[in-house]
Amino acid sequence: AFIKLLASKYQNLCVVGDDDQSIYKFRGADISNILQFEKNFNNARVVKLEQNYRSTKTILDAANEVIHNNKGRKDKTLWSDNEQGEKIDLYQAEDAYAEADMVASTIKENVDFGRADYSDYAILYRTNAQSRALEEKLLLRNIPYKIIGGQNFYQRKEVKDILSYLKVVDNGLDDLAVRRIINVPRRGIGAATIEKINVYAVEHNISFLDACFSADSIDTLGNAKKKINGFADLIREFRRKMQEGSLEELFKYITDETGYIANLKAEETEEAEGRIENINELLNKVVTYEQEAEEASLSELLEEIALVADIDNLEDSDNRVVLMTLHSAKGLEFPHVYLAGMEDGLFPSYMTVTSDDREDMEEERRLCYVGITRAEQKLTMTSAMRRMVRGETQYNKVSRFMKEIPL
Repeated sequence: AFIKLLASKYQNLCVVGDDDQSIYKFRGADISNILQFEKNFNNARVVKLEQNYRSTKTILDAANEVIHNNKGRKDKTLWSDNEQGEKIDLYQAEDAYAEADMVASTIKENVDFGRADYSDYAILYRTNAQSRALEEKLLLRNIPYKIIGGQNFYQRKEVKDILSYLKVVDNGLDDLAVRRIINVPRRGIGAATIEKINVYAVEHNISFLDACFSADSIDTLGNAKKKINGFADLIREFRRKMQEGSLEELFKYITDETGYIANLKAEETEEAEGRIENINELLNKVVTYEQEAEEASLSELLEEIALVADIDNLEDSDNRVVLMTLHSAKGLEFPHVYLAGMEDGLFPSYMTVTSDDREDMEEERRLCYVGITRAEQKLTMTSAMRRMVRGETQYNKVSRFMKEIPL
């Protein structure tokens, strides 16, 4: 409406856009601005920019076939003078770990044989939580990587918070972990109270957590004693739970009793939803460890995670594999692209599959189109027959988008 007012006198307006790459509906982007343009500006002249200078003909053919399934779009077909190029690889793994291992092993092999550099590769996925398995397999093979538009999985705030709870339950000597969670979620315990506890701990040569357990003896705490006792009781309860049940049960008990996930749900934001997905992915790690360990213990689980989480990539080189969500990838290009997690329920998402609004599926398909067209020379699309979600194994069909690609 604002643009119509500005352009009303001279009718001198030029816009550039691609309706097939409109992927930010959740941020308020409205594709009808493009689709209804000629209706709003009767004398508009449309120039189609269909030539692509980036990708091979094979990749463009795949992109065209997928996006032509959308009804709400302007008719156009990408073409190129580039070579036909390699066929698209479609790979179905047993599970998410096998999928990640295939990706890591083929990258490693191609680099070792001099066929490519690490920086030639991008791994794209639908949700941030998917990066965990991929990161672990890349680290195991000593493949340098960087995450664009986000942090490494074990550096994400919510992951560090829940791991800190587990550390405190396992070993109260980690003062940093205790201080991290004493007011997370908020319990009204401020910096001044924390400092009083710290002073008491130093004076009596005990751990910060033991000082919390002795809150009634800290005269300087005043009215804050009740809050500290509440926190101390919570940790005691978690430790009791650890002795009684499985690590999976402990994990769920912690996230429930602290209200951590409930607080995130109450935010009702896209970012909070992503944080919940990361916590669920951490739960997947716990369940997988417990299933595979001969004698599962919280200490061993935390050690295993620390081996991955504490690897500090000091390499300044840009020769690294890039990991990012499909939304972050828009506008970028790479010689080799992996689209991971191509399953109905993941991509397209479960909410999209069950939605009654056709436009939701079309937005997801546009996102797939964006992912496909990030590849210049080689595209590999991967899926898993089974994938752990919120600690439970799910069996998903191959993504309908993958099936729309001609073989």
